[in-house]
Amino acid sequence: MNLRDTLTLSFSTVVSYRTRSLLIVLAMALGVAAVVVLTALGEGARRYVVGQFSSLGTNLVIVLPGRAETSGGFPGAALGQTPRDLTLDDALFISHLPQVKRYAPLNVGVAELSAGGKLREVTVLGSTSELLPIRHMKLSQGSFLAHGSERSAQIVLGSVLAHEFFPDGNAVGQRVRLGDSRFMVSGVLAVQGESMGFNSDEIAIIPVDYAQELFNTNTLFRILVEARSRNAIEPAKAAIAHALKLRHDGEEDVTVITQDAILATFDRILRALTLGVAGIAAISLAVAGILVMNVMLVAVAQRTSEIGLLKALGAPAADIRRLFFAEAVWLSLAGGAIGYALGNAGAWMIRLAYPTLPAWPPAWASMAGVATALITGILASLLPAARAARLDPVLALSGK
Repeated sequence: MNLRDTLTLSFSTVVSYRTRSLLIVLAMALGVAAVVVLTALGEGARRYVVGQFSSLGTNLVIVLPGRAETSGGFPGAALGQTPRDLTLDDALFISHLPQVKRYAPLNVGVAELSAGGKLREVTVLGSTSELLPIRHMKLSQGSFLAHGSERSAQIVLGSVLAHEFFPDGNAVGQRVRLGDSRFMVSGVLAVQGESMGFNSDEIAIIPVDYAQELFNTNTLFRILVEARSRNAIEPAKAAIAHALKLRHDGEEDVTVITQDAILATFDRILRALTLGVAGIAAISLAVAGILVMNVMLVAVAQRTSEIGLLKALGAPAADIRRLFFAEAVWLSLAGGAIGYALGNAGAWMIRLAYPTLPAWPPAWASMAGVATALITGILASLLPAARAARLDPVLALSGK
């Protein structure tokens, strides 16, 4: 029996036993679809986190007050000590490092914004004009704390705030009150949306000096630093840590983190999660393989007369085995193809329901799902094929 005859006969057998074939194909399809959908979710979560961190800025280095130790917290806290605060002088000192392209000191707080008889609490950022390029923010109107204007009472409004307080669209040049101080609106941010759970459309940005007066502090919440290039990120991190150690009397009381380090950690975690859920989904393919074996063992018992006739006509045991292998291949391929289509349809529905989640199934997962279905089906056919090949033709013809 040549290959063409084997494939033709096995295909006709698969079609003739419709219920049995449908159950096997459905089991395989659901297993492959589960692999595709779950890996699409894991990969989508990874891409979402990567995109969120990328939106924070390029070549970003963040300086935080206090030393982060593996044991957690500041090591002198048990003795009643507190970490040294970051100051504007620290930020200015960092700016002179050759690895630093630009920097932006940052204060964060909440204050009441009022204008035109309207009043609401808003999140306030205090910074300089360099925050715009570092954080990749864009303006839809006006200017952004132009150089040399840090001591002027300017305010930049997020797009939502600007629309709420000035629905006519003429926010620039208007006067607003923030806390107990009056500011002139110098610009309006373009629509940014949420980034790392922070809505940039509902913030107000003022010069850092005014923010420190508003919040009655002379310290900084963070210092955002942009390195000169991607290759300069690690040297910049080391240089900043060393420079601040010298300024703080030899104390390592700040934490310098890089965007790449945070992103790499999340990337490893989410890749492991994706592989984990893919492994869990693959278990369903093993269950489908057991179903294939059980159904095909029953098929051997049901088709003893057919197998006996083939052997009586001179078909060797190898042809009988290949016949069962071919049936398993047909069923597995059909299950894999349908599962691939169902999985991609499921991923498409997830993207429709959650547009911000790029739930595209990775190519390796789709190929691995179909390949696993095929291998599982073939392996599950080994025992039934071997049993069919060992049947005695006389006994098989008699149905015993």
